[in-house]
Amino acid sequence: MMMPIQYFWRHPLAEEVREEGREEGREEGREEGREEGREEGRAEALAETILRILRVRDIDVPDDVRARVEACRDLDQLVRWSERAVHAARADDLFALD
Repeated sequence: MMMPIQYFWRHPLAEEVREEGREEGREEGREEGREEGREEGRAEALAETILRILRVRDIDVPDDVRARVEACRDLDQLVRWSERAVHAARADDLFALD
């Protein structure tokens, strides 16, 4: 009696291994997404803080400055701008040394 050849990729064990790989990939993707989300949240919060510092100091923030601060996702840059916001005389002083 001849048994049909069952190719390895069709074998239940192979399917199980593939599913494990897919699940690991999905989990890695979810973790990367969560980390990206956390980093984006930190950037948004820091941008809001910069604008709040300027507002509390009664410094007018033109739309172009607001847009540049809100669009920035570089945490190091946002930290530098937040430090400058404490001493700035005008909103565009944030970018004076860039």
